[in-house]
Amino acid sequence: MALQLVSDKVNGNGIIDALGVLRVEADDHFHMIFSKGHKYYDDLPGIAVLAGGLWINNLNYWGCNQYIVQRALGADLKTGRAGLLFAAFLKLLIPVIVVIPGIAVFVLFQQGYFQTEMVDAAGNVKPDHAYPVLMNLLPVGIKGLAFAALTAAIVASLAGKCNSIATIFTLDIYKKFINPEATEGKMVSIGRWAVIISSLIAIIVAPALRSFDQVYQFIQEYVGFISPGVFAIFLLGFFWKRTTSRAALTAALLTIPLSVLFKFLPALSGGAIEPIPFLNRMSWVFCIILILMYLITVSDPKSKNNPKGLEIDREMFRVTPGFIVASVVICGILAALYTVFW
Repeated sequence: MALQLVSDKVNGNGIIDALGVLRVEADDHFHMIFSKGHKYYDDLPGIAVLAGGLWINNLNYWGCNQYIVQRALGADLKTGRAGLLFAAFLKLLIPVIVVIPGIAVFVLFQQGYFQTEMVDAAGNVKPDHAYPVLMNLLPVGIKGLAFAALTAAIVASLAGKCNSIATIFTLDIYKKFINPEATEGKMVSIGRWAVIISSLIAIIVAPALRSFDQVYQFIQEYVGFISPGVFAIFLLGFFWKRTTSRAALTAALLTIPLSVLFKFLPALSGGAIEPIPFLNRMSWVFCIILILMYLITVSDPKSKNNPKGLEIDREMFRVTPGFIVASVVICGILAALYTVFW
């Protein structure tokens, strides 16, 4: 719909030609690798997008997040792998579903449309307004279907997060440190209260997010204060059985202080150090924590015979030819996208 409107309002061409119009009118929005000095370099710092913090951010989210992992663990190995491949194919559609329509709204705004809808009361342009603008372009029936799909996605996401909150608090905090003798019924009750209290906190915090230009960017940056340490703990914990609990605890305690240090180090240096993009900060913190965990582990003689080390069954890593082919296709499409939109 947004592409059709671009086509009709800008030059009257068809939907396919509208993509060409977008490329001409908003060429800088079709690039993912920015050079130093670009106005969006702090968000997408050059080659680090391909070989840096973006990997840490995504691998932590998809591989170390209980909200995500519990869904894969709910199936057998074959089904879980098939689900991962299907999800990967769906993620490849995100540029078409989300990015291209958003660029269309940007072009239309530059052409003089949606001048009222895209600004706040103070007259500032709000990129987060693009989605409701797009929704209002849909016909009545399709608009209801799109809103229902969005609502269903939100409810499913909240349900998974509530389950994670209840599980983590009751098993890892309440049962372990507060009341080790708690019954199943008591733990269910405590889990419900944990969800209620966390929901109330979220409701209180949510209005403050309106002051940010792009909420998603804010969330990604500050989640990055935690994810390098969490990912390092999971990575070494799973694939190096010598890893000790002392090394993991050190990583958990240092990830936030190190992230804060790298964020404010340029200001503390009086301008001698340039601001560090948050993806690069994540990379530095991750590497430092990995090195520290390694040094702490090898300095502990008991780590050579760690009784808590995970025994890896190599047979679990054998995949079918179909899985390999599908994985190569996904990686090929991804490589092509980054090559075209470099």
